Amino acid sequence: MTQQAPPLLSLHGVSKTFPGVRALNNMGLELRHGEVLALVGENGAGKSTLMKLLSGIYTPDGGTFELNGTAFVPDSPKHAQELGISIIHQEFNLMPDLTVAQNIFIGREPRRFGVLNERALNHQTQELLDRIGLQLNPRQKVGQLTVAKQQMVEIAKALSHDSKVIIMDEPTAALNDAEVAALHQIIRGFISPDTGVIYISHRMDELKQISQRITVIRDGEYVDTVSTAETTMKEVISLMVGRQISGEQRPTAVPAEVANDVVLSVEGLSTRTLLRDVGFDLQRGEILGFAGLMGAGRTEVARALVGADRATFARLEVRGADAVIPNPAAAAKLGIGYLSEDRKHLGLMLERDVKENIMLSSLAANAPGGFIKDSALRRTAEEYSRKLRIKTPSIHQLARNLSGGNQQKIVIAKWLVKDCDILIFDEPTRGIDVGAKEEIYRLLNELAAGGKSIIMISSELPEILRMSHRIAVMAEGRITGFLSNAEATQEQIMELATRRAIATPGAMTA
Repeated sequence: MTQQAPPLLSLHGVSKTFPGVRALNNMGLELRHGEVLALVGENGAGKSTLMKLLSGIYTPDGGTFELNGTAFVPDSPKHAQELGISIIHQEFNLMPDLTVAQNIFIGREPRRFGVLNERALNHQTQELLDRIGLQLNPRQKVGQLTVAKQQMVEIAKALSHDSKVIIMDEPTAALNDAEVAALHQIIRGFISPDTGVIYISHRMDELKQISQRITVIRDGEYVDTVSTAETTMKEVISLMVGRQISGEQRPTAVPAEVANDVVLSVEGLSTRTLLRDVGFDLQRGEILGFAGLMGAGRTEVARALVGADRATFARLEVRGADAVIPNPAAAAKLGIGYLSEDRKHLGLMLERDVKENIMLSSLAANAPGGFIKDSALRRTAEEYSRKLRIKTPSIHQLARNLSGGNQQKIVIAKWLVKDCDILIFDEPTRGIDVGAKEEIYRLLNELAAGGKSIIMISSELPEILRMSHRIAVMAEGRITGFLSNAEATQEQIMELATRRAIATPGAMTA
């Protein structure tokens, strides 16, 4: 009886823990010879951690790795490349001022008498490009290339290492349909009985086109591997989001008396790099959730709205009046407060105390004649510290000494003191514990019940479903659909989040 050949690549029982977080637990994966294996999972499922272990960027805490049946543990990216494992990151690792040839063979350039042989380098690069079918000029500077062609340079660099396994992390995130087709053709040309590709993508439609099997991971653990030809994308999505939704009651509809009171109307919001024709209405007393996968454009919408990023086009109405918002200060004057996902760097002054942070956005109002009234600042800071239940020994405690949840409350207090009635929360519970999350949820619900209007961006689907009256789902810089909370499911959200973006009308309601 003929013994079956081992897989090209296999992992068993792999684990990885960071301080306070178990990123991977008993993870397994098997890549066959001549196969494109798709790897899918929600944001935070552990895909990137797993790939960084394979490529030698991280060291595993436990588990076994085998390449063609031989055990290995890559201890550096260079070691992984020597073994024949290359990774193409979503964020390119290219030097824009160097040529295509110099980027591909950086550190391995042909030399003559110790001097770079530019002619041999360009000839060597052209031979590689011809072999894999890439239309690139070896002498052109990478910074002059389109994003799609830069992606091709990354692929050529990986193939120049005589790779056996190539890991592609969201390789088509910045490509159009024609460029995706060209990339897939290159992948098919690379595949042979001695090679394989691990293909990470949120675009469900692509998985059918390029992969033979799909491995699903969830919450740092292996879930299942299915045949692409024998499964549906809805089944894959169900595997991705298989955890139970929190049992708490979902929000009811916005009260009828304010349901048509639109406080913010956005049409045609676009930016040079990502957003295209984003439009929506926000009602008084409503929590409008923004869902989508990493890179979909949710944070970019928030930043463009408040003028932190420049919009190439937008038509805005705030409380029925046309508005232009060139910068965050102008947004604040219109009563729009933005709570960034990066609160430590963009929302707080960590080396200042609670009082100073709370009062930061309203110092001018408390400084008649240019003189700051410290007693007024102190009274207001104490009032909002009580209202938001900020746990601190005193308002003179440094912000950096407080927990993540209490730091988040300080940022919220800052905008409430400013009397903002439109609040944009970007990942409001990221990095805080379960108890603090409940406090933030309670606070957001109280703000909405009191007539504040909230845009909430979150990568956690249970959080979106628990908190939002309506849900706007984004993909590739556009809104792909709106769902009312009563009809929304995790599967519906993921289906819209993985749909190739199409044009959407300016403002829509459920």
